[in-house]
Amino acid sequence: MDVLSSRIVESGANPEDYQWYLDLRKYGTVPHSGFGLGFERLVRFVTGIENIRDVIPFPRWPGNAAF
Repeated sequence: MDVLSSRIVESGANPEDYQWYLDLRKYGTVPHSGFGLGFERLVRFVTGIENIRDVIPFPRWPGNAAF
């Protein structure tokens, strides 16, 4: 916490503007459920495929995105 507080001051920011963030780091967040198992990870687990890029529904590779 001391390092974070000192970095806020060193950067020239107002420490009062970041009090909410310091409290979040100090006391933690609220309890929540879930652990980030997305659809792709579920399909990867069920099928046994090693690379998650092989199960995403909209694959991307260099040169395929039209901007």
